Amino acid sequence: MTPLAALLAFTAAAIVLTLTPGLDSALVLRTAMREGPRRALLAGAGISAGCLVWGAVVAFGLGSLLAASELAYDILRIGGALYLCYLGVQLLWRSRTRPGAGRGRDSEVQAARSAQAGDAGATAVKPGCADGRALSPRQWFLRGCLTNLLNPKIGVFYVTFLPQFVPAGADVFGFTLLLAAIHAALGVAWFAVLAAATMPLNRWLARPAVARGLDRLTGAVFIAFGLRLALERR
Repeated sequence: MTPLAALLAFTAAAIVLTLTPGLDSALVLRTAMREGPRRALLAGAGISAGCLVWGAVVAFGLGSLLAASELAYDILRIGGALYLCYLGVQLLWRSRTRPGAGRGRDSEVQAARSAQAGDAGATAVKPGCADGRALSPRQWFLRGCLTNLLNPKIGVFYVTFLPQFVPAGADVFGFTLLLAAIHAALGVAWFAVLAAATMPLNRWLARPAVARGLDRLTGAVFIAFGLRLALERR
């Protein structure tokens, strides 16, 4: 297989993987709907950065240790499961105790409406997060990154998947990083599409009942993914 053929084959496979619904898409969609597209893109950039880190781990040959070590895999698996359940519980608790507060999407919509109405005295509320506190851009990025890095299944998948597309005679380290970069770039593009797709729904998403329902649904999805990760065995 020539380098060009390998890149084309990997890109086609990576597109299918990127478009397949999963936890990453759920996180970005929920963030876009409740916190706005900018924060969704920050979370998506963190997820894609996690792909680059896993690619570097595989390129350095460290990914095989994760695939071979049951203890390392279990530690990362339990850590990831706890983190996902933590995010899910936050969302469920928020929908129960703060049905109308701390919503970044609501704040942005209200601020835009006030500006259009010419209300000079209106002040926007700071965007919120799952537990009602403001998150910085760096924290949104880290949330997406940790969601990716704490999933050992992604690491093992990269260990078994990326080497198949490294052609004979190519620089293994550089080519592996290139493949991971392609996957990350496709992810960013897809997350941008998801974030943009929610923008026409601003008025509907601003309804408190819709917001509570979305938080409950997403929280349940996160907890389900976390429990599945905790109980799963290789």
